[in-house]
Amino acid sequence: MSLINVTNLTFAYDGSYDNIFEDVSFQLDTDWKLGFTGRNGRGKTTFLNLLLGKYEYSGHISASVSFEYFPFPVGNKENHTIDVVEDIYPDFQHWELMRELSWLQVSEDVLYRPFESLSNGEQTKVLLAALFLKENSFLLIDEPTNHLDMHARKLVSDYLKSKSGFILVSHDRAFLDNCVDHILSINRTNIEVQKGNFSDWWLNKQRQDDYELAENEKLKKDIKRLSDAAKRTSNWSHEVEKTKNGTRNSGSKVDKGYVGHKAAKMMKRSKSIEQRQQSAIDERSKLLKNIEASDSLKITQLPYHKSQLAELDNVSIYYGDKLVCRDIDFTIEQGDRIALSGKNGSGKSSILKLICGENISHTGTFRLGSQLKISYVSQDTSHLHGNLTDYARENGIDESLFKAILRKLDFARIQFEKDMSSFSGGQKKKVLIAKSLCEKVHLHIWDEPLNFIDVISRMQIEELLLEYEPTILFVEHDREFCANIATKVVELS
Repeated sequence: MSLINVTNLTFAYDGSYDNIFEDVSFQLDTDWKLGFTGRNGRGKTTFLNLLLGKYEYSGHISASVSFEYFPFPVGNKENHTIDVVEDIYPDFQHWELMRELSWLQVSEDVLYRPFESLSNGEQTKVLLAALFLKENSFLLIDEPTNHLDMHARKLVSDYLKSKSGFILVSHDRAFLDNCVDHILSINRTNIEVQKGNFSDWWLNKQRQDDYELAENEKLKKDIKRLSDAAKRTSNWSHEVEKTKNGTRNSGSKVDKGYVGHKAAKMMKRSKSIEQRQQSAIDERSKLLKNIEASDSLKITQLPYHKSQLAELDNVSIYYGDKLVCRDIDFTIEQGDRIALSGKNGSGKSSILKLICGENISHTGTFRLGSQLKISYVSQDTSHLHGNLTDYARENGIDESLFKAILRKLDFARIQFEKDMSSFSGGQKKKVLIAKSLCEKVHLHIWDEPLNFIDVISRMQIEELLLEYEPTILFVEHDREFCANIATKVVELS
């Protein structure tokens, strides 16, 4: 066991007026399995890069271990996989590598294939296995679940559960709950470390938020009561002051000593109220700093003139001579929330594209409702560039509504001035989802919409789909999201 000490860490990117971290201090144990969470754009990857020594910062980071980053950058993906492993760890023992790969259910033959020929899941597993061979290293694992199917996520999560000494960035709640024992969270105003898995941390956060909201409401009432009392005291003092040089109703002269004593008493009471009021204001200012804004979203789908929107009857899809999937049967009815499930490569994205009108080679019967309007969210965000105003105009959506949705998804106003190409992966996915929510359609089709998106935003999207019950067909590997949302599951074997 050794410690990683972060002391008075402050960092901002060159040219930025805002610090990403300001005077942050905490301590980590290198034996922990740390889940790293926080909303998109808060600085999770930036913090990992600071540990790796990539940026200059003020403050101090000390550790007696070396840091290794996942995913390891593979320069030449045409190389055989075993050569990629050797680049990561030249001194590896073959039997140790085979032990790690067997735990991840990866066969030995992948080592003698070009790395680029491996699936995303196989590449993830190989890189993790290679990195965990290194001794006296603390792994910085940055979003390994993206593009992993549900089965692969469970496998990788179980593998990490058997390990220790890592920070894991992931927004998949079930994945985190299974394999971490501490949570490192970047909040709005600080960084916290808590023992337990994600669900433990979330429960503690909700309790803290509820407590602060209740305290805030109580202090608001106290401040109002004290403010009203101060006004009354002020009025009383004013009335006393008026009698100082006047006469009593009986016509006799005023007892100035009595009036002075009474005025002093009023002044003392006024000062006491003022101090209590300021104290309540100070206490209130300490609250609500880490409560996340998660306003509800809205969606308005167009009604369709038929109950059935689409039907696939014994559909098989081909790319050239290659069979991608076969004998697919399901219908999309109004109000359905259908999760399309299956391993990577089973044809899920191809089915979505077929329904969206792309020219996909297929056999069987595919029927699509006439004049059906569809909003599609793709996996790919590489086409996003330029500013949000132009993007809204080019896509024929209401700019004000579009930006209001992004604000609810935790976009800072300063982001509206930036080029979308500079956005984080999660922010780019939010742009696609916000666009989709603005479109007036009969059916939403979303292909892995939650990749890179933070947990709180995922919960907002869940609440939206449960409240408004739109017709939606989606592919998503977040187990909890699917369990909460889907009214039907179509499994592709």
